[in-house]
Amino acid sequence: MRKIRLWTATSILAVSFATGASAQNIDWQIFTEPFVTSAHAQEINWQKVDDALGRKPAVSGDVRRYGFPRSDLTVTLDGVTIKPALALGGWVAFKPMHGEAMVMGDLVLLESEINPVMLKMIEGGLDITAVHNHLLRASPATFYMHVGGHGDPARMAAAIHDALAVSKTPLSMPAAAAPPPAVDLDTAQLDQIMGAKGQANGGVYQFNVPRRDPVSMDGTTMTPPAPLGAAIGINFQPTGGGKAAITGDFVLTNDEVNPVIKALRANGIDVTAVHSHMLDEQPRLFFLHFWAVDDALKLAKGLRAALDKTASAKS
Repeated sequence: MRKIRLWTATSILAVSFATGASAQNIDWQIFTEPFVTSAHAQEINWQKVDDALGRKPAVSGDVRRYGFPRSDLTVTLDGVTIKPALALGGWVAFKPMHGEAMVMGDLVLLESEINPVMLKMIEGGLDITAVHNHLLRASPATFYMHVGGHGDPARMAAAIHDALAVSKTPLSMPAAAAPPPAVDLDTAQLDQIMGAKGQANGGVYQFNVPRRDPVSMDGTTMTPPAPLGAAIGINFQPTGGGKAAITGDFVLTNDEVNPVIKALRANGIDVTAVHSHMLDEQPRLFFLHFWAVDDALKLAKGLRAALDKTASAKS
């Protein structure tokens, strides 16, 4: 593919110089990644990916994200029954890259499912980039397998489907469910405190706060960041009486990790994990997971104090 791109660039230059164009007059923007990505996005037959995964994606820009929530599990923590949108929403996302596609994802698994799924992923040519917890004390315990790959998107989708098939992850699209209950929280106040606009999803109020500076992987900018797991994610699940369970992950550079830990702990929010999700992103990032159950507005103020320790984008 790089040879093809080099040949294309050389051919354009040859024609340009033959017609009297100078290097100063050539529009070099035609060689930039957005141009190449856009062209390649149109070449990919995404219907084959949809068919392999058995579902339709949420599309953001040129990223297609497929959800695999663990709706089959009943997971409780500190007396809270966790909704899939709070902490059990497995996913994979595809982005055109170098003429093919990159895939990355975060799959929710039981302990007994980790190695069978991992083996099938490896057999399918995909990479395992992390395996770890996001929560503590949950029953049953859940683990999170981060995966990645680069190649033909339909082939990778088939490998992901085959791997998930050895777990109990629901692979058939569920029948149309009743609308989720309204989020019983003062969401306007939450937006004001957090300095961002949240969105209701599956009975959970969610914030996605991108980092100020771009994140790249294999020379490709990870945009839009939220569907690729490169934005700070904060979730509120109402528990009644203005209280909420909160969890999610902060996306941090190394110098931000301990200031954020201190800010969260000073506000009564537990830190449940600090680890990597990817292997070769730039800049190097760390993902910090948290948990608390308390007054929602109080918790929002603590989360805002932690956000202030990060180089996150301002609304």
